[in-house]
Amino acid sequence: MPAPAKNKRSTGRVTLQDVAQAAGVSPITVSRALRGERAVDPQLVERVMQASNRLGYVPDPAARALASQRSNHVAILIPLLSNTLFVDLLDAAQKTLRPAGFQTLIGVTHYDEGQEEQLLREQLMHRPAGLLITGLNHNAATQALISRSQVPCVHLMDLPAASEPSLPPSTYCVGFSQKEAGASLTRHLLSSGRRRIAFAGAQLDPRVMQRLYGWRSALQAAQLYDPTLEWLNPASSSLALGGTLFEQIIGQRPAVDAIFFCNDDLAQGALLAALRLGISVPQQVAIAGFNDLPGSDQMLPALTTVRTPRAQIGEAGATMLLGLMRGQTPDQPCIDLGFEVITRRSS
Repeated sequence: MPAPAKNKRSTGRVTLQDVAQAAGVSPITVSRALRGERAVDPQLVERVMQASNRLGYVPDPAARALASQRSNHVAILIPLLSNTLFVDLLDAAQKTLRPAGFQTLIGVTHYDEGQEEQLLREQLMHRPAGLLITGLNHNAATQALISRSQVPCVHLMDLPAASEPSLPPSTYCVGFSQKEAGASLTRHLLSSGRRRIAFAGAQLDPRVMQRLYGWRSALQAAQLYDPTLEWLNPASSSLALGGTLFEQIIGQRPAVDAIFFCNDDLAQGALLAALRLGISVPQQVAIAGFNDLPGSDQMLPALTTVRTPRAQIGEAGATMLLGLMRGQTPDQPCIDLGFEVITRRSS
């Protein structure tokens, strides 16, 4: 039987109605099948896909968003794509959203509040169905955009501190306490007999600063806090910077006996520098990192660090957002997925 004639728009585009007629189903079934929703019968999906391919149908997301006031896109704002931390988070979120029929619009903020605000403005023009945004610290304009858009939003990687009453009551987030993680790692170093524990921080984004506050609180509780042990550099975190910071810190007098690096790549660079300089780790100085990035367990010696649940955060955040987009109120507005101090030979 020949295929039905194409009832095209005046623009010549094949329409959703054309595909529905060719497949013998309703337009809503075509829409759901093409979005990949699992609830559609597989046989109907096959008919829709065959008709769509035969007619050369290409969905028009702009028209769909205009008709529904929402698209099937979820906007995700992350600081970097070059950091495994955020790649793991993004991958897990996409694997959760795609089977539910949602695609992702990715924006990279480079830890810049102005870029974050501009990216959010641009993405809201596409009428996203939901937002996944890294962190809870945003400038006033970004916070206003989120609130006024009325688009469901989940914040990732952070939890609100008790001292943050300014957050609106409808704030949803999935993460862990960066401050407590920093304090826990510092307490581990203290328990191993270390007394002059330096903190080496780079990038200095809000999460790094929370780890710094955790380090401070643990040392203050032990009456060992010394502000000269804070080494803060706003440059991007890297192996090279870790080596540079290590060389600077190791020359400090009185000598330090442990260094807490705010990220594993810094700590990995420090271990390489120690090897090059002939400084014994952990005998002369203990080294610890944060995030348990790939390769940390293969360093010589293997790196003590904090394992963070970034993939679980991406999955749980996307799951919470799916519920919000369906009009469901989460039982818990903020989910704490915790962390784990991983003790290895570097401490």
